[in-house]
Amino acid sequence: MNIIEIIKSWDIVDIFINYYQYFLRGTQTTIVVSIITVLAGTILGALISLLRMSKFKPFSAFAKLYVTIIRGTPLLVQLYIVYYQLDFIPYPDVDFLGVAMRRVLPCILALSINSSAYVAEVIRSGIQAVDFGQTEAALSCGMTKGQTMRYIVMPQAIKNILPALGNEFVTMIKETSIIQYLGIGDLMYNNGIVVTSTYNPLPCYYISAIIYLVLNIVLGKGLDIFERRMKRSER
Repeated sequence: MNIIEIIKSWDIVDIFINYYQYFLRGTQTTIVVSIITVLAGTILGALISLLRMSKFKPFSAFAKLYVTIIRGTPLLVQLYIVYYQLDFIPYPDVDFLGVAMRRVLPCILALSINSSAYVAEVIRSGIQAVDFGQTEAALSCGMTKGQTMRYIVMPQAIKNILPALGNEFVTMIKETSIIQYLGIGDLMYNNGIVVTSTYNPLPCYYISAIIYLVLNIVLGKGLDIFERRMKRSER
């Protein structure tokens, strides 16, 4: 039996044709949640990294404790804690690109907190990788610490950490699958709907796996193109 006959025997094509709208709807939610989470996680991670490098001990201690707790506990546990502990927050009842934000914002908040702990360490290592002599030279020229960080250190650090941030985006696309446990209509949640309708789980999971793979391949190619353009701009 060849590969084509195997695929036909699994009814992958028939299931996708009949239920493609569920997979597309779930993919849309997954992409929106991933993009917002990475942006929010990067901003929060940058703040945590600056606090971690602060010479003010309470700030650095807080940042270190934050990273330790977030990286040392499971993401699913964090998701449930944020969802139930912060249920008093009046999330806006609006749609963004077809996604009901009132439902997904608690999930985005939990995922962003988790992502920020890893991004903070990536940014901190990127900043520390910049030669300290450049900071001393900038300060000796009359620049303030803020100006030195903004114009000298951060532009070089961003180039160093860009691949790692790209990997975080790829990871987040896959990790958003846990929001299905809160009834959010992401790819895996809609995959479950199709499984229940067809009573044929294996083809559905293959379809979802292919969609995740395609998303990550496209994202990886886009990041490669962006990195090459940045290298050309340095010449």
